[in-house]
Amino acid sequence: MALYSLSPKGLWHRLKTASQAQSLEPGNPALPKHVALIMDGNGRWARKRNLPRTSGHEAGLQKVREIAEECGRLGIPYLTLYAFSTENWKRPKAEVSFLMNLFYDSLKDVTTTLDEQEVRIDFLGIPDGLSPKLLNLIKEVQAQTAAHSRLTLNLAINYGGRNEILHAAKELMRAAARQEMDPEVLTEKQFAAYLFTAGQPDPDLLIRTSGEQRISNFLLWQTAYTELYFTDTLWPDFGPAELRAALVAYMKRSRRFGGIKKGRGK
Repeated sequence: MALYSLSPKGLWHRLKTASQAQSLEPGNPALPKHVALIMDGNGRWARKRNLPRTSGHEAGLQKVREIAEECGRLGIPYLTLYAFSTENWKRPKAEVSFLMNLFYDSLKDVTTTLDEQEVRIDFLGIPDGLSPKLLNLIKEVQAQTAAHSRLTLNLAINYGGRNEILHAAKELMRAAARQEMDPEVLTEKQFAAYLFTAGQPDPDLLIRTSGEQRISNFLLWQTAYTELYFTDTLWPDFGPAELRAALVAYMKRSRRFGGIKKGRGK
């Protein structure tokens, strides 16, 4: 009886909320298999609170564990986070140094927890410019978590989409010079095998926080048909509830990959 006493607006809200909650049940095949995230807005978050930019980076880092855990809970098998781009080296040296130390300390701190949750941690990017200490830790973490399959967490550090494509092209040229492959019959699938994400599905959903609406040299090859979701929420304020809102929005979209959905016009 209580249900029918609701106003039409209240009833619709109740039904809509229940439908969305059901759609986000773990293992729902409509959920994306791979979510990519551009974690933007740390500096603005700090500035709004009259805090140094480093405080924003620290606050943003806390969200990485929350989002990874939520993806694992929902059964989303791949999550890629844009942590540090090849262009970020242009930032003040003190900020870059802080970020590199933060990556190292947080990676040591969070690895045990994610390892226990059967999360595989991988890295996308190039080693140039990264300290030997950080590179050694990256190798250790990759080896320690390599056997896990519940969730693959890709951390893009010193990553650039154009650089990745260029790196793949160079590797292909070397393989051709060794007569290991014929460039004349090269396929997209073969090319993708030389990318940093080799063996992984392309992202179904790319989320960018802070209100910016561009992909900033992130996964240029892989996002050819990725659904884009932009939110004004700054990254340190982006939690599981905001992730679920993005997932609900994604699940309402019609993905045609350049084709025509049956029964509709293009």
